[in-house]
Amino acid sequence: MDQHVTNLGRSGQTDSRHDLEVAEVNLLTPLTLRKVTIRNRIAVAPMCQYSAQDGFANDWHLVHLGSRAVGGAGLVMVEATAVLPEGRITPGDVGLWSDERIEPLARIARFLKSQSAVPAIQLAHAGRKASCEPPWKGGRALQPDEGGWAVVGPSALPFDEKSPVPIPLDQRGIDDVIAAFEAAARRALKAGFEVIEIHSAHGYLLHEFLSPISNHRTDEYGGSRENRMRLLLQITERLRNIIPDELPLFVRISATDWVAGGWDIDDSVALSKKLAAMGVDLVDVSSGGTTATAPVPLHRGYQVPFARRIRHEAEVNTGAVGLITDAEFADEIVTGGDADLVLIAREFLREPYWALIAEQKLDNPPEWPIQYGYAIRRRI
Repeated sequence: MDQHVTNLGRSGQTDSRHDLEVAEVNLLTPLTLRKVTIRNRIAVAPMCQYSAQDGFANDWHLVHLGSRAVGGAGLVMVEATAVLPEGRITPGDVGLWSDERIEPLARIARFLKSQSAVPAIQLAHAGRKASCEPPWKGGRALQPDEGGWAVVGPSALPFDEKSPVPIPLDQRGIDDVIAAFEAAARRALKAGFEVIEIHSAHGYLLHEFLSPISNHRTDEYGGSRENRMRLLLQITERLRNIIPDELPLFVRISATDWVAGGWDIDDSVALSKKLAAMGVDLVDVSSGGTTATAPVPLHRGYQVPFARRIRHEAEVNTGAVGLITDAEFADEIVTGGDADLVLIAREFLREPYWALIAEQKLDNPPEWPIQYGYAIRRRI
């Protein structure tokens, strides 16, 4: 499939990616999805900070995310944001389950946009992996007397031997989750976010329904692949119907569980075809998270081949993420047709100005903030 810049919309949506305008692109080429243009192909991946109070974003989140926008990222995504209180990974997760939590996030979205970055947010429910300590305290499951809460999932199967047994969601519980995603999406739009991403990866609730490892249901949400996809597709349909035509919808998936008999890349291609047909504009391709012992072959760009296969076979824009640290490799991912967007995570934690430095490495003089001009001129 040829390199391209896309502009998709439900009104007059292109039937085939082969009909899209073809153009030579690289890491620094703008990417247009519907009517949102990202100034380059560099995105800050959603990374939990575990620093919220009762779900409210605060100054830490503003400075953390804002500095990456100042640093040149084309798209900056807020961390996994819980659609329900019980959907938090930890008590420190950001949430969007009430209107009171809109304004702290709106402040962030406004600042990101003022720095020419597209403000994005990931909506999530942690499922059976909820109610835990933050990782720097060990990440273990919290007990009720420590502020922990009951966790839910598709089936009564714990994440590991140290995790609580989740309460299987009944139809009312499933309906509540769907409604919570829809309500959170409405709040995200009110806050000014221009991209919404559904989190269906890393062993959290929607991924738990997809994977036969965590989903042993016998009703319409279990058994066949089509049934296991049902919840994610229902949520996708709801969100696509309320998100304006001009704004994109992303979905993050785990392309494989890295476990025999689990969710795999063939499943992900089939799912991505359905998501694209429903109006999803980009599939954000990660992997793993269903089990604690999966033998993940960690190396530079280890998930990129999944993004490439989904991009070509499902004919949908993809995002690549995972151990992508240098500008030259990120550029190769785009120029080689592996993905349309490169999401950088830990490297942005190490270097907030990674995107501006990448521009310089790729022989494109970066536009540093004018406030920093004296330091940059002297450095040069």
